[in-house]
Amino acid sequence: MFFRSTVIVTSHVTSLCLGIAMANAAPVPVPVTLTLAQALAIASEYNHDLRLTALTVQAAAAARLTAAASPNPTLTVQALNINPSIGIGGGGLRDKTVDSTMRIDQVFERGFKRQLRMATAEQLDAAAQSDLREARRQLRISVAQAYFDALAADEKHTITQQTAALYLDTVTATQKRLQAGDIARADLARLQIDALRAQNDAVQSEADQRKARQMLRLLLGSRNPTTDLVLTETWPLHLPIPSQQNSVSTDERPDVLAAQARLRAAATSRKLALAQRTRDISIGVQAEHYPTSVTNSQGSGNSFGIAVQFPIFARYEFDGEIRTADIALTSAQEALDKSRDQARSEIQNSWDIAQAAFQRLRRYDDTLLALAQKSADAAEFAYKHGAVGVTDVLDARRTYRAIRLEALAARADYAKSLVAWQAATFESTVP
Repeated sequence: MFFRSTVIVTSHVTSLCLGIAMANAAPVPVPVTLTLAQALAIASEYNHDLRLTALTVQAAAAARLTAAASPNPTLTVQALNINPSIGIGGGGLRDKTVDSTMRIDQVFERGFKRQLRMATAEQLDAAAQSDLREARRQLRISVAQAYFDALAADEKHTITQQTAALYLDTVTATQKRLQAGDIARADLARLQIDALRAQNDAVQSEADQRKARQMLRLLLGSRNPTTDLVLTETWPLHLPIPSQQNSVSTDERPDVLAAQARLRAAATSRKLALAQRTRDISIGVQAEHYPTSVTNSQGSGNSFGIAVQFPIFARYEFDGEIRTADIALTSAQEALDKSRDQARSEIQNSWDIAQAAFQRLRRYDDTLLALAQKSADAAEFAYKHGAVGVTDVLDARRTYRAIRLEALAARADYAKSLVAWQAATFESTVP
């Protein structure tokens, strides 16, 4: 298919990147050729939204490190029983009459909390990876459609320029015929009105051309208007749309895969919330030094101790956290159902739109364009030989111009709908 048949040539992409870089410092527009494959490659590297999505993948990977961490031990150092009235005695620091204690406490998690945290983080990481694939899929659609919009804007500008030039030549010739008394001044005025309108259309089409270029630049990650993009892609072949939309599994699409991963993460998070009711145990070990002295005979010398702590769920048993996890699980299931419905709808709608675009373009290519050109050529020939009046040739020109623009719009719609349909149905096979 067209969407998968484009070949990315690394050297061309490198040249294009260099051309864009040179344009940043150049005071005049720098012409740079651009194929659709090159545009897709550059966007995948420099598009701002895609790069932001890639950062969320890095954040998810960092969250996995956090989830895998065990509780750190706590070190406590304290000095007690310091009596200002009797002092702390003489001698070295170790002989002072001070009850000094050093203690280490370590929390031991129970209920597989660490494993559940790691599993949740891993599933959210998988969801982030699928989000990135979905962002790439959407970007490919946007870039391809923007490329074809710009290509259509180029051809529209060419059509309007040709039309304006034709009217200018006709006005010049008609002015000579007016001097010869071969035509009425009112007919010349009609031609001049249409000529001015054709010039306005050409000016507007040039503005539309610049706007389409700017939209494409934004998707490529460049806002620099000094790069003159020369689009070299051809329109996709006008081929029938295969009837394969019903055989595509929505569970292979990245948006659905992301929703599935989030559902698994929500289920694991609920288990983690329930695990909060399993009491964690904290064990502490301490060493105490409390020497005796002349003024203090209560010292105990060196002693050791051990402590075990565990929470008492006297007032709260994490009911709020468990309820929140239940709601999150239900929401994740609803989001998955919605994602599947949207995927099925996108596949069907994209096929319907592509099929309609194919039928519409076929009518223009097979019949309408040829008939309109034949009618316009006949009217031009008859007008030059005085067989018809100005009104007839103007009507023929307007019809032919309208048909050409309509055919161009149909060609662009077919190309864009083909890209959208292929992306909706064959994403799982696109690297």
